Amino acid sequence: MNIEKTIENLKKNNMETFLVKSREEARVLALSMIPEGAVCAHGGSVTLNECGITEALKCGKYTYLDRNNPALTAEEKEEMMLRAQTCDVYLSSSNAITEEGELYNVDGNSNRVSNLLYGPKKVIFVAGVNKIVKDLDEAVVRVKTVAAPLNCKRLGCNTYCAKEGKCVSLVQGGNMPKGCNSDDRICVNFTVMARQRKKDRVKVILVEEELGY
Repeated sequence: MNIEKTIENLKKNNMETFLVKSREEARVLALSMIPEGAVCAHGGSVTLNECGITEALKCGKYTYLDRNNPALTAEEKEEMMLRAQTCDVYLSSSNAITEEGELYNVDGNSNRVSNLLYGPKKVIFVAGVNKIVKDLDEAVVRVKTVAAPLNCKRLGCNTYCAKEGKCVSLVQGGNMPKGCNSDDRICVNFTVMARQRKKDRVKVILVEEELGY
């Protein structure tokens, strides 16, 4: 992987980018970007959990839309995710980051990719350098062989990739979105974030550690 090239191209694509050595540094930096009192939310993310960011959002300094609150009913959780569409700060990791400065993300419910693309005033990505790939072709393969299988296994999804460790499309052949027909499928909508019109709305914190899937 070429970290320097990735950072250079993310910046060329109008995404402010930082490189830190540890998850602790990533947490401190991410929180420094969130004004006190800001309405903030996030998608499902192992990386944010590993960095301690989701727990830190509960400190009381922010208006935190906690979609994972066990006290929420299904209807309340849905309402929480809808409110996140207009929040001040949205946090996420990325399924893959190309050396060409693109962020590739795949979603099931698609509330995450929706918010990444439009709505929240600021989007902060936190990702380990293990997410860096050469190009979009490698990004697709990474999701089909790493991100989707591990997330499906973590979530207890009844999918081919959860059982076999890779997407069925890699066995049967087919284009990027082709996959299983399971109702638990998490590869539903596929997005690429390239050059941004609104400069520095998107912040990317790369961490020199292996984080998330």
